[in-house]
Amino acid sequence: MSATVLPPEPAPPSTINSCPSCSHWLPDGTLACPDCQTLTYGVHLTGLAAEAQQLEQENKWPEARDRWRSALQWLPEDTRQASSIQQHIAQIDARLKAEDDQKARWTKRLGPFAPVALFLLKIKSWLFVALKFKFLLSGLLYFSLYWALFGWRFALGFILMIFIHEMGHYVAVKRRGLKADLPMFMPGFGAYVRWYGTGVSREDLASIALAGPLFGLFAALACFGIFRGIHLDPLVGHYRGGNGPLLLVLANLGAWINLINLFPVRFLGIALDGAQATYALSRMQRGMIAATCLLFFGLSASGATGNDLVGPNTIYTFLFVGLGMAWRCFSNDLPEKPSTRTFAYFQALILALGFLLFLTPLPSQ
Repeated sequence: MSATVLPPEPAPPSTINSCPSCSHWLPDGTLACPDCQTLTYGVHLTGLAAEAQQLEQENKWPEARDRWRSALQWLPEDTRQASSIQQHIAQIDARLKAEDDQKARWTKRLGPFAPVALFLLKIKSWLFVALKFKFLLSGLLYFSLYWALFGWRFALGFILMIFIHEMGHYVAVKRRGLKADLPMFMPGFGAYVRWYGTGVSREDLASIALAGPLFGLFAALACFGIFRGIHLDPLVGHYRGGNGPLLLVLANLGAWINLINLFPVRFLGIALDGAQATYALSRMQRGMIAATCLLFFGLSASGATGNDLVGPNTIYTFLFVGLGMAWRCFSNDLPEKPSTRTFAYFQALILALGFLLFLTPLPSQ
């Protein structure tokens, strides 16, 4: 058995003799400014509260209660915050007492069978913990589906590319000090990263959204670079269901999937990465991105056979993304201050993914 290691309680803060808000001089031990009523140790209290809430989410109620009790030491007794924390501690005490009473009743009722019941409850708890690893379970299902359809080599490469894309979102969220869950895979559809945060600016929201296609671009470029640089049959060989060397297929598919993710319009309540990022763009910026997409579509269509737009090299994804961005030019969700950084980010992804798609054409069946 491995013991659960709790995060250490934050060290007591240094003595503060100046109000964080109005800079009024404070004697030692002052917990709230007498002039503006600002809590002297508000930053320390925020850290304690965040840890206590995290422990509650993990059902570690005794430890959470200890954190809340520590917070009371840094609050004046007559404040609303102190009263609220005291009430919350009382609720935790009542919860723990109810659990102990229930355990005692069942122990009395079961008699000699109580140890067996306790063992089964522990198994249930471990099963619950195992089910919380939805990242691993969903990943295995995802891998199994594509293994059955196209073979294990393609399945492994494909799930790694999806994983790298989602880790782009995960890393971007973590860099901003926000909480995020590991990716959840949905076999046959894709994956997503659930993250938690409020008050995030449109530019930060766009950066988090576009980090996925950026990491996905790197993964596709890596496949293309390895394909061009080595000639090992197990890596460059054809995959079970397809037309073309495996690494070339993965590079092309990775570029295509990440371009799809830049679609800027919500569809059936689903907002892809491009839809989130577009909130930070002005009308003119949206129009320029739409023009870039339509230009790429025209270039790909120029290789079509005959006089129509149907051909093996026509990339209709550019048309869909371009038309979607053109439609967003007329929506009423424009930002007060457009983000030049987001525009450059979005446009660079379109250009890079576009060129990669042109570099990785797949042979027709």
